[in-house]
Amino acid sequence: MTDPLRVLLVDDEELARLRLRSLVGECASPRAEVVGEASNAAQALAWLAEHDCDLLLLDIGMPGKDGVALATELKQRTSAPAVVFVTAHAERALDAFELNAVDYLTKPVRRARLVEALQRAAQRTALRAHAPAATTAPPVIVVTELGRVVRVPLHDVLYLKAELKYVTLRTAERTHVLDEALADLESRLGGRFLRVHRNALVARHALRALERRGLGADADDTEGWAVRVAPTDEWLAVSRRQLAAVRDAMREAGGA
Repeated sequence: MTDPLRVLLVDDEELARLRLRSLVGECASPRAEVVGEASNAAQALAWLAEHDCDLLLLDIGMPGKDGVALATELKQRTSAPAVVFVTAHAERALDAFELNAVDYLTKPVRRARLVEALQRAAQRTALRAHAPAATTAPPVIVVTELGRVVRVPLHDVLYLKAELKYVTLRTAERTHVLDEALADLESRLGGRFLRVHRNALVARHALRALERRGLGADADDTEGWAVRVAPTDEWLAVSRRQLAAVRDAMREAGGA
């Protein structure tokens, strides 16, 4: 018989924790037990510093550091527990996808949905125990399209370009639209992407050539310089301010 799933409840509402504790105790398969409780992120981190668990049932809207911030911090750990978000705010589902959460439950939690979440958590815990390397999920950008959520692997993204009120995400196969600020995306994506213009970030692996070109209206403040993006062979304007950085990136990559 396998050991029960060890669960830490993190919610600022005592009644919510009481209900979750009761529901967890009623789950026969997979077996699970609540091994600790915390009413905020600080208490959860203090508890995790001295104890281990397999899963956090984690509320999002808490005083101080919220559940998303806590899950983001835990994600940096090599042996972080799985996370199931439990919240009354359905619009925060994208945060769960971004953080590779096991599941996302809305309050009031139904027993059947909790069982599904625990089953997923048990499967992930088992996979991690037997094949740690295989469970490291590649980074993704989450896109909402026509009522569905699409996870775009970061290594597939060629560039991100700000348009009027949205950002275009380009892969070799298709174009997606994001409702996020380019500056926010830049801070999140780190050094994999290079800003070539005030309105564009290009994946370093997609840089192929830097040339003077006539780009019409897009050439504003660029002195005619543009970078070619592979494999689509599109040309994006390069601003004067970013020209030196783009040249350096091309040299490092052995490009033109």
